[in-house]
Amino acid sequence: MYRKTSKDKANDGKGRNKISALMVPGMIMVGVCGYGLTGCGGKDQLMKEAGGEAALYDQTYDAEEGEAVFIEFDHTLDEYEPAKKEYNFYFTYKTVHPWWDAVAIGIEDAAKQYEEMGVTINYEYLAPNAVSAKDQTERLLDASERGFDVIGVDVADVKVITPVINDLIEDGQKVMTFSSSDADKEDGCNRIAYVGNTHNYEDGAALTEAMCEKLAYQGKIAVLVGTREAPCHEDRALGVQDVLSKYPDMEIVEIEYDEDSVEKAYEYTKGFLQSHQDLAGIVCCNMSNPVGAARAVLEAGREGKIIIVGMDHDQEALRYLRDGVIYALGVQDCYSIGFDTVQVAVKIADGCLPGELYPEKTEETTTIIYQDGAKGMLQVLYGEMD
Repeated sequence: MYRKTSKDKANDGKGRNKISALMVPGMIMVGVCGYGLTGCGGKDQLMKEAGGEAALYDQTYDAEEGEAVFIEFDHTLDEYEPAKKEYNFYFTYKTVHPWWDAVAIGIEDAAKQYEEMGVTINYEYLAPNAVSAKDQTERLLDASERGFDVIGVDVADVKVITPVINDLIEDGQKVMTFSSSDADKEDGCNRIAYVGNTHNYEDGAALTEAMCEKLAYQGKIAVLVGTREAPCHEDRALGVQDVLSKYPDMEIVEIEYDEDSVEKAYEYTKGFLQSHQDLAGIVCCNMSNPVGAARAVLEAGREGKIIIVGMDHDQEALRYLRDGVIYALGVQDCYSIGFDTVQVAVKIADGCLPGELYPEKTEETTTIIYQDGAKGMLQVLYGEMD
């Protein structure tokens, strides 16, 4: 399970152990139970309840091809033989949020498989309660003094964190990026490698195209972005704007940054609805804002009249998708992000360079799902059987 290093800061007020967070009532996902992080029966029980081996997969639909694809929640380590018997990693990310809980499942599963090989993976996986580049800087600097083999960071702000990473690299630290927000060579960053979403712009564009088609390429659109300067959110928003600019009968009437807060997204959406009685659609660029947007649209009694598209696998958002309040969600493969992050970190710790045994950027997938895919996703992730 979660392996604390000798100076675990999970309870120092600056963050919390995300694996423990998964056990908080209301946050437990069936996928977590399936990998032994709680006492709820394990993977075999999950498969039995959901009808056999197919329970480990969710059938969804590719936005570009219109064909069924599958998201897999069961990976096996590659054939690389680690050089050491024990590794110490530090992973920090933008903010405490269920999206990163799903990444934690992959991290823990990889750690368990290494343990079966006789290799111990000690790691800390911590974040602040609100996005803060200042807090992230402090965490990175603190970690650099504690002897970790590799430091991993989900970048909160490219402009602020890039020089921090570069200074750490210059001091001999091994630093990688992971999750959904990279800082790469084009940003002037010298991080060693990245594991995660390499196509956030394309995700924003694909969701917007789906919405535009549904609206017959006309109407007023509002955009909820997320956190300023967070690469994933800004890139998705750019994809949204570029797509909408192609269609003369579509117009962006407002863009707001909700800081990954459901409540702020809800309040902003209420404002959109009051200011624009003819609003046709809302594009949401993170996992929180589809929930806030859907709540406000339901409250206003305008479900079915406003097309909402957004990101990821929040349980409430998936229910809104199932019920037709949300039109489409782009679901990232968080499990693979976590699993592959650990594999790449082991190779970085052993001195392997990108291009030898792993790429500089390990690309993970995003799949757009519609109403007919929501029930299966709720079953696989949260155990909802009806």
